[in-house]
Amino acid sequence: MSLDPQLLEILACPDTHHAPLTYDERAQTLTCTECGRVFPVRDGIPVLLLDEATRPGAAEAPDPVSGVAE
Repeated sequence: MSLDPQLLEILACPDTHHAPLTYDERAQTLTCTECGRVFPVRDGIPVLLLDEATRPGAAEAPDPVSGVAE
């Protein structure tokens, strides 16, 4: 699912610097051009909550059953 180009022009990181975001359609993510936080896009809706973002290089915790990162 693609995001509207006009929407992408106005979206910005919710952190205090409000930097522009880049969109990865394949991964369905938006990445801040300044801090590198990665925000998910779920069902075509950008989730721009700092608590939902991942930091660049932050490894996900492995699943306790399989031992594989999710």
